[in-house]
Amino acid sequence: MAATPGSATGTAPGRGGAPAIALTIAGSDSGGGAGIQADLKAFSALGVYGASVITAVTAQNTRTVTHIHDIPLDVVEGQIAAVLGDLDVAAIKIGMLSSPEIVAAVAAALEGYAGPLVLDPVIVAKSGAKLLRDEAVAALKEWLLPRATVVTPNLPEAAALLECAPAGDAAEVERQGRALLALGPAAVLMKGGHAQGDVCTDLLLVAGQPALPFTAGRLDTRNTHGTGCSLSSAIAAGLAKGMALPEAVGEAHDWLHGAIRAADRLVVGSGHGPIHHFHRLWEGLR
Repeated sequence: MAATPGSATGTAPGRGGAPAIALTIAGSDSGGGAGIQADLKAFSALGVYGASVITAVTAQNTRTVTHIHDIPLDVVEGQIAAVLGDLDVAAIKIGMLSSPEIVAAVAAALEGYAGPLVLDPVIVAKSGAKLLRDEAVAALKEWLLPRATVVTPNLPEAAALLECAPAGDAAEVERQGRALLALGPAAVLMKGGHAQGDVCTDLLLVAGQPALPFTAGRLDTRNTHGTGCSLSSAIAAGLAKGMALPEAVGEAHDWLHGAIRAADRLVVGSGHGPIHHFHRLWEGLR
């Protein structure tokens, strides 16, 4: 069963003055812009201690993904058991799970965890490389969507989960989001980065409630590698700090807009460069 949006039903964060802890379960990006690396940067940028479970290792940079190596199932399960057996994890973000076997293993390993789960259905990398096998999509829908506190698809990912064409207008975005809600998650955040227009809108949907939009001006940059990973991790960071879901999404949305706006100040690689996770901190050090 999915956790209720805004209810931290796991261990209370910040015990004894310690920082809140969030866990990312995802793939590694050797270029550092997405995946586990982006998740940990987002956690840290928002004041949360990050732990990690690596599900795959990719050979990746800002231009391409050349290799994907799935971590053995027992090692994935062992990492989850080690972290949850010792750390007070207040929220979990789930990213790249490339095979149905890894999806099932992660779902089983999290059976006893009752805190917030942020599910980012990572299907295709910024370079266009396929990160989620077709047969794993069905497993994701069966094993993890119904347990998610919030699912954070972009428009192509939502379409892939629903086996339809990507939404072409705002009404279709909401219709597809509510169709995803019917699959069992407590909430869906339809990300608007792939839409058109001068304004980018992320739409938060909860059953029985009106849609809640989060808007920002669309920024003209090619340096958007890791935006989806980073947004979902930033939401998990907010939930780990005890925020209600709308508050966590709002903080994450504002932080990500700043990270994209500052991305061109980083000169990393020759393709789709990363966002600037530490734009607030680094600017203060100059």
